[in-house]
Amino acid sequence: MKAAEPKTIRTAFRGTLGRFALDASFTVPAIGITALFGPSGCGKTTVLRCIAGLQHLPDGLCVIDGEVWQDQTSFRPPHERAIGYVFQEASLFPHLSVRRNLLYGAPRGEPVPGSSAIAFDEVLDLLGLDTLLDRSPKNLSGGERQRVAIGRALLSQPKLLLMDEPLSALDRLTKDEILPFLERLHERLALPAIYVSHDMTELERLADHVVLMQEGGVIAAGLLNVVQSDPSLPLAMARDAAVSFDAVAEAYDEAYGILAFRIAGGRLLVPGARVAIGERRRVRIAASDVSLTREAAKATSILNILPARIVSKTPTGQNEIIVVLTLTADGGSARLLARITRRSSELLGLAEGMSVFAQVKGVSLARK
Repeated sequence: MKAAEPKTIRTAFRGTLGRFALDASFTVPAIGITALFGPSGCGKTTVLRCIAGLQHLPDGLCVIDGEVWQDQTSFRPPHERAIGYVFQEASLFPHLSVRRNLLYGAPRGEPVPGSSAIAFDEVLDLLGLDTLLDRSPKNLSGGERQRVAIGRALLSQPKLLLMDEPLSALDRLTKDEILPFLERLHERLALPAIYVSHDMTELERLADHVVLMQEGGVIAAGLLNVVQSDPSLPLAMARDAAVSFDAVAEAYDEAYGILAFRIAGGRLLVPGARVAIGERRRVRIAASDVSLTREAAKATSILNILPARIVSKTPTGQNEIIVVLTLTADGGSARLLARITRRSSELLGLAEGMSVFAQVKGVSLARK
């Protein structure tokens, strides 16, 4: 059998576990963070366990960056798969210090010259662990314990990081504390990761690609903003629908405290503190924060009014419509969603292909 091309993660798992039937296949780039997203019980964790080799479905395929971990004739056991696994609960060894927990499972000896080994000091810096090294796990907060668990997984020098709802056991304040550390890992490490979650807030801040699951199957896989803006999928039709994408800081207005960000096909102005020019930030625009007009407003408090073209119109119910917009005529730029009333659509005479102006009332900078 021909293996998948390098720089991709290719999986296909089919089988029955008790009463649960799994039929999940997807191919995503072996770079960045890929999220497995869907409601509880849809099979996300089962897929992750199959990738790790903890669950063996005979009818399975798992090829990581050109390396076959499972196919019809072979099955590599978990200890022979170069993975770092982070569970929902930080299972630290209570009798070992933070330092010894971090080093548990790390390869012995010096790294191979020219390798991309993750250094101990680098992990301490990325996860803010340098002041915790001599502590016992029992003296750590929930967020600190999970950061140590992530650090231990990284120091095992994995080829793939697997994270099974790593924030689900934490309260909202602790989640907000740990998310910036995960964002730093995403920005500074080339290590690919598969991240399981049913919390869209986490995905909007972290994910590059998303695999959307439902009842044991995959209903979509692709770039996060592409899946978010597809009206045939659940995300675009949800009440809290939004689109997330990366933007690059290009200017700062000191007098008014306003940042200018370049996105594909346009420019956004966002109130906020100065950031370095060229810095990449994650932007989130909710469908409920976008209104449409046929003509550009000449006197308005709205900072962002962007020329756009209507890609599609889809009813979400009897009296509301979700409109997919592209910011350039060629359709290759960022896409936005606008949730409007059927009355507004009819009064404006909106139609697919029509040029309009998207009035963006709010922009969230999700990555800090």
